[in-house]
Amino acid sequence: MKSEKEKKKRRKIFLSLIMILFVGVILTASTYTWFTANQTVTVNELDVNVSTSSGLQVSVDAINWKTIITRDDIINASRTYTGATNQIPADATNPVSSAGEVDPDTGFMKMFLGKLEDPEDTGALKLTAEQVTEANGTDGEFIAFDLFFQTNNTMPIQLTSNSSVVAGATDTAIENAARVAFVPQGNVAAGTDAPTAQALHATDSTGLKIWEPNFDVHSAAAVQNAQQTYHITTSQTGGSLLQYYGVKADIATGVAADSTDGTYFTDMNSTGFIISSPASGIPSTQYLNVFTLQPGITKIRVYMWVEGQDVDCENNASGGDLVYNLQFSALKNAG
Repeated sequence: MKSEKEKKKRRKIFLSLIMILFVGVILTASTYTWFTANQTVTVNELDVNVSTSSGLQVSVDAINWKTIITRDDIINASRTYTGATNQIPADATNPVSSAGEVDPDTGFMKMFLGKLEDPEDTGALKLTAEQVTEANGTDGEFIAFDLFFQTNNTMPIQLTSNSSVVAGATDTAIENAARVAFVPQGNVAAGTDAPTAQALHATDSTGLKIWEPNFDVHSAAAVQNAQQTYHITTSQTGGSLLQYYGVKADIATGVAADSTDGTYFTDMNSTGFIISSPASGIPSTQYLNVFTLQPGITKIRVYMWVEGQDVDCENNASGGDLVYNLQFSALKNAG
């Protein structure tokens, strides 16, 4: 017959195991892809720097040509560009997702705002999503704006090593879920009037590129999220480019966050849209060709967002600051 002392010892071990299990449940429940509880990301700063190598010129309205574009230039473009739809949220953004599809009527890239909920209160979170379209001004869920480039030559354009997406004052590692897209809208001959150049818009995704910076690093919570939500094994440093499925259609009835249903999602690694760079930055020997300019005036639409389908987009990363820096130059070497 067991002594009272042995019984107490076994009871303590049992309670300890229950506590360990409880902590494990808390850890599992606290990390989600996308954000819950209406959490956001602060846009701390937007820098757009454009080099002038090989006669490259840039503008926000196809009228005033410069070598450097600022945030104020983008915000104030509507003063000379009547149809401008430059969305620069003043304070915060929410995670969205895109499969890189373009609306042929507007030339805008289709973006979807997702929400994770537990509609049946069973602990099984379901993702719903609806398309959101940008509007000119300081509201919205993501950044979008037009740039115009003018050159006399056919010119492949690259992102230089000065381009980055990094944390601002509050570092939560949300920069690891950031994306930047470049959507060619069309080209007209040099000397074409500004309204004609401004009215250019894409009818499909031809030439579209999506840049994924910081692809090789993840926070501890993101590594956990990758395993629990997407069943992907990765590491905090030195990771390979992870597969993700961008949202391409409204999701009215919730689906599992790790769903690969082709009705709603696209395997982005198979599209040819993705270019990437490590957290250490774009090496001087790496050339990220983002678009090609033809002689004359070329319109490019730029998107910046936090990708909700990225493993790094989880609750622990909310509330962080983001700093976007873009610098373009002529592609000198395609090696």
